[in-house]
Amino acid sequence: MFFGEFGYKVDEKGRVPIPPKFRGELRDGVILTPGVEKYIVAYPVPEWKKLAATLTTSGLVTSSKLRRLNRAIFATAFALNVDGQGRIALPAPLRQYAAIEDEVVIVGVNNYLELWNKDQWELEKADSQEQAWQIIESLERH
Repeated sequence: MFFGEFGYKVDEKGRVPIPPKFRGELRDGVILTPGVEKYIVAYPVPEWKKLAATLTTSGLVTSSKLRRLNRAIFATAFALNVDGQGRIALPAPLRQYAAIEDEVVIVGVNNYLELWNKDQWELEKADSQEQAWQIIESLERH
């Protein structure tokens, strides 16, 4: 399980350390793909395989929508391994998409990680925390 937030510098080769406590879960590799809100999603290989299986067998959407969804997700994904120093090299297209330059924030989100531009993360964190409390309060009323 992934949780917490960790700030790192991105080196001149686009490499970023993975938090030490997460490296064991990523020993078989990591799949990076663009996230919805301009961040990078990092899936451990077993979670990626679950996502792929769900999209293959999903009866929730039409076949044409499923093909588009699969293209959007799988065509933009990158498979990487954590190097001997616990780092991954962020592919340039994903760094550009997420506007990650010198600093990155790695956020644990249960069964995957998100990699954010530091300034964007601060905005998202404030919004997420405010909305989380609103959701909790609405649940308490029911």
